Amino acid sequence: MIPILLAYLRMHGLELAGMIATILGIWLTTKRLLICWPVVLAADFLYLAVFYRARLFSDALLQVFFVVFTLYGWWHWWRGIRAEGEVRVEPLSARGWTAGLASGAVGAALLGALMVRMGAALPHLDAALTSYSLVASWWQARKHIANWWLWIAVDVIYVGEYLYKDLRATALLYAGLVLLAVLGLRDWRRAPVQMAA
Repeated sequence: MIPILLAYLRMHGLELAGMIATILGIWLTTKRLLICWPVVLAADFLYLAVFYRARLFSDALLQVFFVVFTLYGWWHWWRGIRAEGEVRVEPLSARGWTAGLASGAVGAALLGALMVRMGAALPHLDAALTSYSLVASWWQARKHIANWWLWIAVDVIYVGEYLYKDLRATALLYAGLVLLAVLGLRDWRRAPVQMAA
């Protein structure tokens, strides 16, 4: 039993470490705690390696963007906490919804075409999930509650993709992320709202 466990850890240790860091980071985000950002940053780097090895190139590229959004979100939240004492959520206008969803569609089409040329696994599906994950990440960094709605939709589809690619721990992680996104949606709805100036 122990040799089997050690062999599994050797093959999937990076994925498991990424899974743990992601769960912790998202849970801290649902609580609007600034410490979420360095934990999420560690998860970004771990999953960059996992997805590259699995030839999910859009997901690997997504992790690079996640690093940028994580650093931006960390700075934006820190600035907000420093100014007002707590992280406040900000409403997203109908125009913001439309622009975000349209940007996701354009990004999915462009990235999908590139991923076909690169020989990526599941190029169009992975590109669409990557593109909409970027939109959700931007909304999260900007403290828009709408990020949780988009994460729920994206993460449900990711579960199927990762099961198909035999990334079972990651599929389990994303099933858990759906639950965490529901928790985040609930908690952020209770949070103070910062109205636009």
